[in-house]
Amino acid sequence: MENCIDVAVVGAGLVGTALALGLSQRGFDVELIERAPFLPGHDDDYDLRVYAIAPSAAAFLERLGVWPQVLAQRASAYTQMQVWERERASALSFSAAELPAPALGHIVENSLLQRVLWHALPAGVLRNALAVQSAQSEGGVVRLQLSDGEELYARLLVVAEGRDSALRAQLGIEMLSGVYAQMAVVCHVQTEQPHQGVAYQRFMPTGPLAFLPLADGRSSIVWSSSEAEALLALDEEDFRRVLGEASQQVLGRIQTCTRRVRFPLALQHAERYVAERAVLVGDAAHLVHPLAGQGVNLGFGDVEALIGLLAEARDAGRDFGAERLLKRYERARRADVLDMIAVTDGLYRAYQLPLPGLASLREVGLGLVKAAAPLRRELVRRAVGLR
Repeated sequence: MENCIDVAVVGAGLVGTALALGLSQRGFDVELIERAPFLPGHDDDYDLRVYAIAPSAAAFLERLGVWPQVLAQRASAYTQMQVWERERASALSFSAAELPAPALGHIVENSLLQRVLWHALPAGVLRNALAVQSAQSEGGVVRLQLSDGEELYARLLVVAEGRDSALRAQLGIEMLSGVYAQMAVVCHVQTEQPHQGVAYQRFMPTGPLAFLPLADGRSSIVWSSSEAEALLALDEEDFRRVLGEASQQVLGRIQTCTRRVRFPLALQHAERYVAERAVLVGDAAHLVHPLAGQGVNLGFGDVEALIGLLAEARDAGRDFGAERLLKRYERARRADVLDMIAVTDGLYRAYQLPLPGLASLREVGLGLVKAAAPLRRELVRRAVGLR
């Protein structure tokens, strides 16, 4: 069929852009369609939205050829992580040396990584300020009706629109979902003591509080709290005081604080990742609690698995858009996603139960993990997305 491309990727966020880049590097004819305008400029201010990029995801971005550019700008490696509940003296410490690896991960801004990926795309791949109004499978291809009146045909449609995907609903794919009784309050802070490449997380009854090290010496705060509205209502001085108390002054006095923003937290999981000539990736397929920082890493895992599967099928002369083939991707990725959902949702619920003595029991459990080196190493590997 004329005017038929190999793959149409809808949604040019981190996951969709990485997929389009990887497929184009493997010789696929790809178009990446994004409803928002492309903003190629550089912002000197730090983005409040940051990700903990796991070593596995960093290795994937290295293979795409973009990771060196990220490292050359504002990526902050963290080599240790401390996790505790009531007393910092009983904190469970993870170290990159236990893997062994140079780092447990890197804290990277969303906007920085997005720009690097966009600029790496071959000319003509990205079509922005353009919406897909409908998608219909017919005769072995997908027909996309675009907002400018054009019709585009593709052998495979990849939905990377994120948590509120309209195309996912058009494909008839239902979501299993629930809203957490928390919102994430996010900001950057300057602390009295340097972070020295250490990430901190304290679990409290109202939700987990994380200090993530930034490249300029500050820390990114991700406070998932059932009292988010009250935290946002505080003036800066009171917020810095409350934050210092909640963190048990882990890095000394909170000296300065940027503006605070909030993000709703939810658990979503698609009942299936595959429809006729279509497949879901990233947040369009799954959304997990951010307490383990693995959301974008799961999305990059989707991308790497899908690129490998599609290239293998094409090179063998098989139909890379066939549903039977795509089901292999679904089975592999669902296993990893369900594993992460079990960890993140299980931790969330374990720290929400108001049972007498449960906090003491959790601390006993942390103590056992600290004493068992093999178990601790396995937890480190899982925390950074390694198997």
